[in-house]
Amino acid sequence: MKKILSIAVVGACVMCSCNNQPQQNDAKVSSDGGNKSVSIAYVEVDSIMSQYEYWKDVTKLMQQKEQNIQKTLASKQQALQQAAANFQQGIQANKYTQQQAQSIQASIQKQAQDADALQQRLGNEYQQEVAKYNKALSDSIHNYLTTFNKDKKYSMILAKQGDNILYADKSNDITDAVVKGLNKAYKGMKNDAPAASDEKKDEKKDEKK
Repeated sequence: MKKILSIAVVGACVMCSCNNQPQQNDAKVSSDGGNKSVSIAYVEVDSIMSQYEYWKDVTKLMQQKEQNIQKTLASKQQALQQAAANFQQGIQANKYTQQQAQSIQASIQKQAQDADALQQRLGNEYQQEVAKYNKALSDSIHNYLTTFNKDKKYSMILAKQGDNILYADKSNDITDAVVKGLNKAYKGMKNDAPAASDEKKDEKKDEKK
């Protein structure tokens, strides 16, 4: 199975808000010919992918899941090949009656169909899980940037990946601050998770009583 873990975050960091206060490195833009202060910052997508602890955890999780899928499919394939080889040896040794041979051949064909169906199902489940994590990644970045930019300092925060932005002054790069904030928020969520789990266990105990 090909590696299909995708990173769907190009443009995920785009946030727009109005800013009426002059800022350093402001661009003067107006659709009606007047002057309006627009402060723009950008975030390096590759840095988020490599430094965001949430995405590191997701990548490890999905890599392990992919390995498990590959092992499962490889085991099915080996069993199918062995069954086919045994059947061929039996045919050459005149071990089966015509009815037995037809029955065994049908069984092997059914195993092959089941293996194909399993590969399709596991592949679809994997793709759905990747899509779920990609959405969670995008949502977490959007939500954090809303908090990060609550003072409306920036009118726009862009996602910079490769050469999609032809020029950007380094002073407008807020990647380090965003990554630091994302990791702090994620750490807080991980620390809260055990407590939430314990609360659910207590609730179940109360229900049994």
